[in-house]
Amino acid sequence: MSLNKYKYKWTFYRISFGWGLLVLLTLGSCRVTAPLQMPVAQKTPEYFASRTDSASVADMPWQEFFADKNLVQLIDTALRNNPDLQIALQRVEAARAGIMTTRAVLLPSVSAVAAAGVDKYGDYTMNGVGNYDTNLSEHIRGDRRIPNPTPDYFLGLRSSWEIDLWGRLRNRRKAAVNRFLASEKGRQLVVTSLVAQVAELYYQLLALDNEMDIIRKNIRLQEKALETITIQKQGGRATQLAVQQFEAQLLHTRSLEAEKRQAIIRTENGLNLLLGRYPQPISRGNPILEQTLPAEVQTGLPVAMLRRRPDIRQAELELAAVRADVDAARAAFLPSFTITPYVGLNAFRAALLLNPASVAYGVLGGIGAPILNRRQIRSQYNREAAANLGLYYEYQKLILSGYQEVVTDLRGIENLEEAYRLRQQSTNVLLDAVSTANDLYVSGYASYLEVITAQRSVLEAELELTNTRKEQFLSLIDLYRALGGGWK
Repeated sequence: MSLNKYKYKWTFYRISFGWGLLVLLTLGSCRVTAPLQMPVAQKTPEYFASRTDSASVADMPWQEFFADKNLVQLIDTALRNNPDLQIALQRVEAARAGIMTTRAVLLPSVSAVAAAGVDKYGDYTMNGVGNYDTNLSEHIRGDRRIPNPTPDYFLGLRSSWEIDLWGRLRNRRKAAVNRFLASEKGRQLVVTSLVAQVAELYYQLLALDNEMDIIRKNIRLQEKALETITIQKQGGRATQLAVQQFEAQLLHTRSLEAEKRQAIIRTENGLNLLLGRYPQPISRGNPILEQTLPAEVQTGLPVAMLRRRPDIRQAELELAAVRADVDAARAAFLPSFTITPYVGLNAFRAALLLNPASVAYGVLGGIGAPILNRRQIRSQYNREAAANLGLYYEYQKLILSGYQEVVTDLRGIENLEEAYRLRQQSTNVLLDAVSTANDLYVSGYASYLEVITAQRSVLEAELELTNTRKEQFLSLIDLYRALGGGWK
């Protein structure tokens, strides 16, 4: 008797020790890491340099910002047909589907099940002995006897529901929502970039047209000068060297014409690609020197730029999504509670499956905590935390670069305006110098080299003047984009 008592006591101790060890392991597995500490962000300046404008040109829709009606029509065509914009729209739809997926995880899953199976129990197993003994009972008759092998038929519903105690699933859904909103900002970013690219190529095309006109005008002047020097050579008033110099200059200018012609074709085809169509002529408005620039450009406040720029808002939303992923990864250290109910018809004979007596139901609730796979969970958490910090620094970099872009473009507009004014004066002086050189050459007070130099200088000056005008428009467009305009 004492021996049995000793055995029972020893068994009790072993069971208690086992349960105690299991509880300790479970509690140990429930420890989570400390919340992720983010670096202190650098404060954004309140104003752009010395500008304190409250309004901004970025508040203007692109239909009003661009005065050229031909450009407005081109942008409208691009927004309807551009392939990159269509791709961005599909990314938005994919992110929307991600929200539906994470929303479904919060709800119980219900499956209709029709299953059939068979088991052959050994004679020396608990099921084999139990079924054999059961069939010998006087209460078991006819179709209630258990066959061996034993079929198993089930027709009904099975469900599984993880109760989100610690917010892991809700944080996954929050991350999906933020990624959907970020994808929408990504679409707006494509719109902003597309509007700016179309406008830039359009003004580059106008500049190339003006350069072509300048080159052709100079070709006509140089042809006339070559004709004059040839006549003078025939009359003995000029040398063959002078004729060759004028002819070489004319050939060089004609080569520039061919290069500009190819540049126009390349720019037109690039613009047609943005418009989502095959190469075709591009309608132009007034020449670039006749296009008007705004008398004053307002920038608004940096805080408004942060709210308006799609790339900064996209980075902010992606950062929020990764933060939610980090919170979900922290919650993965904690136990999960799952309920798995079922209801249906269950029998070991197919003929009895639809019998009301075959109705079966049940429910199982369980708590699961990670023990042996904590290293994998910690690795996932560390990966999410590193991604969070990486996106944080990328977000801060976008803010810094956005502010610098606005200041640079703003100063560029002011400096280019002064450069255009001075080059315009220089070009006018050089145009007068060409006439003066021709008159002096005819009078014998200037050499043919001075005439050639004057013609070359005015050609270069007119081309530089056109390029400066183009840079003015490109800086204005880049400022509009840097402030976040163009996507409304």
